[in-house]
Amino acid sequence: MEERFYREREIARQPAFLPAATYNLAHTLLARAGTYLFVPIRSLQYMAVLDVEEIIFIDSQNKAWVELAWQCFRPQARSALNERVPFEVVHYAPQAEQTMKRLPHEFLQALQMLAGRDLPQQDARVLPLVRRPRAE
Repeated sequence: MEERFYREREIARQPAFLPAATYNLAHTLLARAGTYLFVPIRSLQYMAVLDVEEIIFIDSQNKAWVELAWQCFRPQARSALNERVPFEVVHYAPQAEQTMKRLPHEFLQALQMLAGRDLPQQDARVLPLVRRPRAE
Protein backbone atom coordinates (compact mmCIF):
# COMPACT_ATOMS: atom_id res chain seq x y z
CA MET A 1 0.00 0.00 0.00
CA GLU A 2 1.28 3.45 -0.86
CA GLU A 3 0.57 6.58 1.18
CA ARG A 4 1.20 10.11 -0.07
CA PHE A 5 1.39 13.21 2.07
CA TYR A 6 1.49 16.84 0.97
CA ARG A 7 2.80 20.02 2.55
CA GLU A 8 1.77 23.62 2.31
CA ARG A 9 4.36 26.36 2.47
CA GLU A 10 6.34 26.41 5.70
CA ILE A 11 4.85 28.95 8.15
CA ALA A 12 7.35 28.75 11.00
CA ARG A 13 10.44 26.88 12.13
CA GLN A 14 11.46 26.70 15.78
CA PRO A 15 14.23 24.95 17.69
CA ALA A 16 13.14 22.41 20.30
CA PHE A 17 14.36 19.45 22.32
CA LEU A 18 12.94 15.94 22.38
CA PRO A 19 13.31 13.96 25.61
CA ALA A 20 15.70 11.04 25.32
CA ALA A 21 13.01 8.50 26.20
CA THR A 22 10.86 9.63 23.27
CA TYR A 23 13.72 9.82 20.77
CA ASN A 24 15.22 6.47 21.77
CA LEU A 25 11.89 4.61 21.75
CA ALA A 26 10.86 6.14 18.41
CA HIS A 27 14.07 5.05 16.74
CA THR A 28 14.01 1.60 18.33
CA LEU A 29 10.50 1.01 16.97
CA LEU A 30 11.47 2.44 13.58
CA ALA A 31 14.44 0.06 13.39
CA ARG A 32 12.10 -2.88 14.06
CA ALA A 33 9.53 -1.67 11.53
CA GLY A 34 11.91 -0.99 8.67
CA THR A 35 11.74 2.08 6.43
CA TYR A 36 8.64 3.75 7.90
CA LEU A 37 6.68 3.59 11.13
CA PHE A 38 3.06 4.70 11.47
CA VAL A 39 2.06 5.69 15.00
CA PRO A 40 -1.62 6.46 15.70
CA ILE A 41 -2.02 9.15 18.36
CA ARG A 42 -5.62 8.38 19.25
CA SER A 43 -5.98 10.99 22.01
CA LEU A 44 -5.37 13.76 19.46
CA GLN A 45 -6.79 11.98 16.40
CA TYR A 46 -3.43 12.32 14.62
CA MET A 47 -1.09 9.98 12.82
CA ALA A 48 2.68 10.25 13.14
CA VAL A 49 4.82 8.89 10.32
CA LEU A 50 8.49 8.31 11.08
CA ASP A 51 11.41 7.77 8.78
CA VAL A 52 15.14 8.18 9.41
CA GLU A 53 15.08 11.92 8.65
CA GLU A 54 11.89 13.29 10.16
CA ILE A 55 8.58 12.70 11.90
CA ILE A 56 5.48 14.16 10.27
CA PHE A 57 2.10 14.63 11.92
CA ILE A 58 -1.21 14.39 10.08
CA ASP A 59 -4.59 15.41 11.46
CA SER A 60 -7.36 12.84 10.88
CA GLN A 61 -9.51 15.61 9.37
CA ASN A 62 -6.90 16.43 6.70
CA LYS A 63 -5.52 12.97 6.05
CA ALA A 64 -3.08 13.78 3.26
CA TRP A 65 -1.75 17.12 4.55
CA VAL A 66 1.18 17.47 6.93
CA GLU A 67 0.36 19.88 9.76
CA LEU A 68 3.80 19.88 11.33
CA ALA A 69 7.09 18.04 11.14
CA TRP A 70 9.99 17.40 13.45
CA GLN A 71 13.21 17.61 11.46
CA CYS A 72 16.98 18.05 11.70
CA PHE A 73 17.47 15.77 14.70
CA ARG A 74 20.97 16.05 16.11
CA PRO A 75 21.51 13.11 18.46
CA GLN A 76 25.27 13.54 18.05
CA ALA A 77 24.96 16.79 20.05
CA ARG A 78 24.28 14.83 23.22
CA SER A 79 27.03 13.25 25.26
CA ALA A 80 24.89 10.47 26.76
CA LEU A 81 21.91 8.42 25.57
CA ASN A 82 19.73 9.79 28.37
CA GLU A 83 20.11 13.43 27.27
CA ARG A 84 17.50 15.27 25.22
CA VAL A 85 17.95 15.61 21.46
CA PRO A 86 17.83 18.98 19.67
CA PHE A 87 15.62 19.25 16.59
CA GLU A 88 13.47 21.73 14.65
CA VAL A 89 9.69 21.97 14.61
CA VAL A 90 8.31 23.00 11.21
CA HIS A 91 4.75 24.37 11.07
CA TYR A 92 2.72 23.97 7.87
CA ALA A 93 -0.71 24.94 9.24
CA PRO A 94 -1.87 27.76 11.55
CA GLN A 95 -3.12 25.32 14.22
CA ALA A 96 0.28 23.61 14.47
CA GLU A 97 1.37 25.82 17.37
CA GLN A 98 -1.64 24.70 19.43
CA THR A 99 -1.12 21.06 18.48
CA MET A 100 2.54 21.25 19.50
CA LYS A 101 1.56 22.06 23.10
CA ARG A 102 0.15 18.55 23.65
CA LEU A 103 2.01 16.57 21.02
CA PRO A 104 5.28 15.60 22.79
CA HIS A 105 3.48 13.99 25.73
CA GLU A 106 0.77 12.30 23.65
CA PHE A 107 3.33 11.06 21.11
CA LEU A 108 5.38 9.37 23.85
CA GLN A 109 2.26 7.66 25.19
CA ALA A 110 1.37 6.44 21.70
CA LEU A 111 4.91 5.08 21.24
CA GLN A 112 4.74 3.28 24.58
CA MET A 113 1.39 1.73 23.66
CA LEU A 114 2.82 0.58 20.33
CA ALA A 115 5.90 -0.87 22.04
CA GLY A 116 3.68 -2.72 24.51
CA ARG A 117 1.82 -4.44 21.69
CA ASP A 118 5.07 -5.61 20.14
CA LEU A 119 6.13 -7.71 23.13
CA PRO A 120 6.81 -11.43 22.62
CA GLN A 121 3.66 -13.49 23.13
CA GLN A 122 5.37 -16.46 24.77
CA ASP A 123 8.22 -17.10 27.14
CA ALA A 124 11.66 -17.63 25.73
CA ARG A 125 13.24 -21.09 25.97
CA VAL A 126 16.84 -22.20 25.82
CA LEU A 127 17.35 -25.07 23.43
CA PRO A 128 20.16 -27.50 24.23
CA LEU A 129 22.75 -27.98 21.53
CA VAL A 130 23.48 -31.68 21.21
CA ARG A 131 26.67 -32.61 19.47
CA ARG A 132 26.42 -35.74 17.39
CA PRO A 133 29.39 -38.09 17.28
CA ARG A 134 31.40 -37.97 14.08
CA ALA A 135 31.21 -40.85 11.69
CA GLU A 136 34.70 -42.09 10.78
